Amino acid sequence: MRKLAGYPGLVVGVVAVVMSVYHVYVRLTVYAPDQHAQLFITLAFSLVLSFLLWPRRKGATADRVPWSDLGLAAASLACVGYMFARYDYVVNRFPTAHPLETADLVVAVAGILLVLEATRRTIGAALPIVAVAFLLFALLGPWLPGFLHHRGITMMIALDQTWFTTEGVFGTPLAVAGSYVILFIIFGAFLERSGAGQFFMNFANAVAGGARGGPGKVAVVSSSMFGTISGSAVANVMVDGWLTIPMMKRTGFKPEAAAAIEAVASTGGQIMPPIMGAAAFVMAEFLGVSYTKIMIAAAIPAAFYYGALFAAIHFNAVGSGLRGIPKNELPVLGFIIVRQGHLFLPVLVILGLLLDGFTATYAAILSALVVLYCWLLQAWAWPLVAAGAVVWVTGPPSLLWALGAAGLAAATFRPDGVERLKRLLRHEIPTGLREGAEHTIPVAMACASAGIVIGIVLQTGLALRFTSFLIQLAGGHLILALLITMVAGVILGMGMPTTPAYIMQAALLIPAIIKLGVVPIAAHMFAFYFSCLSAITPPVALAVYAAASIGGASLWGAGWHAVKFAAAGFIVPFFFVYNPALLFIGEWTEIARAVVTGIVGTVTLAAGLEGYFLRPALWIERGLFLAAAFCLIDPGFTTDMVGLALLVAGLASQRLRRAPAPAGDRRAAVVPAEATDPPR
Repeated sequence: MRKLAGYPGLVVGVVAVVMSVYHVYVRLTVYAPDQHAQLFITLAFSLVLSFLLWPRRKGATADRVPWSDLGLAAASLACVGYMFARYDYVVNRFPTAHPLETADLVVAVAGILLVLEATRRTIGAALPIVAVAFLLFALLGPWLPGFLHHRGITMMIALDQTWFTTEGVFGTPLAVAGSYVILFIIFGAFLERSGAGQFFMNFANAVAGGARGGPGKVAVVSSSMFGTISGSAVANVMVDGWLTIPMMKRTGFKPEAAAAIEAVASTGGQIMPPIMGAAAFVMAEFLGVSYTKIMIAAAIPAAFYYGALFAAIHFNAVGSGLRGIPKNELPVLGFIIVRQGHLFLPVLVILGLLLDGFTATYAAILSALVVLYCWLLQAWAWPLVAAGAVVWVTGPPSLLWALGAAGLAAATFRPDGVERLKRLLRHEIPTGLREGAEHTIPVAMACASAGIVIGIVLQTGLALRFTSFLIQLAGGHLILALLITMVAGVILGMGMPTTPAYIMQAALLIPAIIKLGVVPIAAHMFAFYFSCLSAITPPVALAVYAAASIGGASLWGAGWHAVKFAAAGFIVPFFFVYNPALLFIGEWTEIARAVVTGIVGTVTLAAGLEGYFLRPALWIERGLFLAAAFCLIDPGFTTDMVGLALLVAGLASQRLRRAPAPAGDRRAAVVPAEATDPPR
């Protein structure tokens, strides 16, 4: 992305701030334009900023905007402006019933090409290539073989469907990006500017840094919390990895293991409530449910994912004789809580609002305001937010505004209160709004291009034929259909971000799984999981690549370590498909038993894969632990009993065997930092 300075940087920054302010405004006012106008405006902002901020190719001039890109930005405004100039015609006409005029065709072709080019610049060429392939599929249907054969659609109908309806570029994915995603990204940008990232790292160090394998456990804790800010696996790695990976290497972790731990921990940020990846919001829209329901359904699988990773790190460290970070190098937990604990408040507020039934957009906006209060008031924020919660429940809304004004007044009485308030208004808020818009652009462009695919799938009836083909290929067996979906999710996620990879599965694969009897939310969550896990699955594992580059590790070695550490993420989705109790669906007694036995199962799974529980495990003991884990994670009474019996047998074997001589403890001091730190 270009780093513009001077007048160009000011202009682009203003455009980005206006984009964020507009999207906040339309969620707070009754005077917002209708849905069509909002979609047109979202795409206009996204296209213009794509061409102003992202160069045509990597390595191109990054400190100025060439005339060609200014021309593309102007063309983008012209295409969207045409939609406003003929607004009544565009909104009220019957698609395909009224043939497009010449000007319509020109605008549609230009608009689609601009969307594809902007997507290529922001997220890479994979998704635009897929979109073009689907357009060709629509046009060449009569000449295609097998289940791909269809009667075909004309160029005019394809352009009409793709550009002039809400089942193409201006479809549900773009609407989600403009209504939900941008607000949560703004919240994350404000949270990052408040210093929450450093607080999460300090908190994780204070809680887990001194334990065996402490730096690895720090990576788990900090990356799971940092996912609230980022929502991107690679971004999490690049922020946390520079600190956690060298720390892990200094305490004795192999480079491949250190890189894999950070990559797996960072990838889990997309599946970790309360704020998951952008695809989770698209899922809520597809299912027609609130985001809160998605968040609740994701809680148990996310806990299993991180619990298994935490246990694997512990067993790995104990088996290798690793120690944690020396106590004199760790931050003091009480000091961290007193000085920075107020940065927990925004996350608690957004979680409370979502669980209380408020819309995701309202929760994101209000929590962003709480971030600003916490930055301004620091430790004084605790009593004010607590009083605000009481007023929220018992008092009139006007009293809440009065409390907010009192907070601002109180901030000015701090020693540096006036200066902090000036900095907040002049720098922190504009910068957070600008960064929020900039980070939204890749998501918005991915959603716009994915909308092209969705439109073609609907227009050609490919979804129905693909569903029939998949069921026939799987022979009516659900497990085979799930395996095909898993492989497809991983492959799609290798070449594109999680959101478009999930959207394509929602169009082509998920209907087949649902037709085989799977609960819809379980089917969508299954596809979502494997779209996320593609970031750590060889041969193309972007999060692993980022972590390996920091740690100087072998790509393949780190990749296979990542698959081992993330084993629960690959297994649990199959179990919640067969038993939705793991998604909080069913009786509370059934859910509680699934949680308890599942936790035991994930710990046992980690022990079996690492080859250590009470002591180093024999192959027969590892087999018992792995079999027990599979039985315990499956939330059925019979499998739970079998799993417990296998676990007891494995533990008894370990207890009765003579223990080998303990491995020598390796402390941080024995490996010089300069020998492991990557060059900066």
